Amino acid sequence: MNTKLASQCAAALARGIVLFALAGSAAADGPYERMARLDEYVMPDLQAEIALARSAAPAAISDKATLLVLKPQGYETAIQGTNGFTCLVERSWMSPFSSPEFWNPKIRGPVCYNPAASKSILTYTLRRTKLVLAGVSKMRMLDEIRAAVERKELPWPAPGAMSFMMSKDGYLNDEAGHWHSHLMFHVPKAAAASWGANLPGSPVVLDNREVPEPATMFLVPVAHWSDGTAAPIM
Repeated sequence: MNTKLASQCAAALARGIVLFALAGSAAADGPYERMARLDEYVMPDLQAEIALARSAAPAAISDKATLLVLKPQGYETAIQGTNGFTCLVERSWMSPFSSPEFWNPKIRGPVCYNPAASKSILTYTLRRTKLVLAGVSKMRMLDEIRAAVERKELPWPAPGAMSFMMSKDGYLNDEAGHWHSHLMFHVPKAAAASWGANLPGSPVVLDNREVPEPATMFLVPVAHWSDGTAAPIM
């Protein structure tokens, strides 16, 4: 593969990254310019949401995990787990603030955090969700999260923090659909080069767009979905 083509492939991979990191450049306006009605984000069938959350990781993990569901007042525990993992379905507001799909009500991102991530990274989701449900605007959310980081109210990723996004039933944005089955590794702010990310032939992917939380997320696609069926090769 020549250098130019390799660079194009690496750039294409970076553009396809999930959820919070999956949409393209910011747009001045568009179909998701503002928040939709709350009921478009809340799943009325809690059992369906529980099943979708479980699908983020293999059953050996998710069957014993704590399951959270989104209600109008915020995420609540639907099932208390025993293994320290936490599975939930994240919504569009976990995207980068520059994403034109920040308010896309169709986004459903099943994720399962390991114990270290449950104690640290999950805090970011709960903080953003609390602000959204309080009716805070996107720009004010960004300002408040930055201020919280300055006050050291949001934790750095705990050592060993990682998560599973292996559901074939998720919907991560309008362009990528459920993207690729993958694992995510959460570390304090780091450059792509520190993990060899976004290089030709490297399985590690990093989206370089900034998020205000004190973490960097590296993604590693895997060859099967959580149910064991084959996943598309990236």
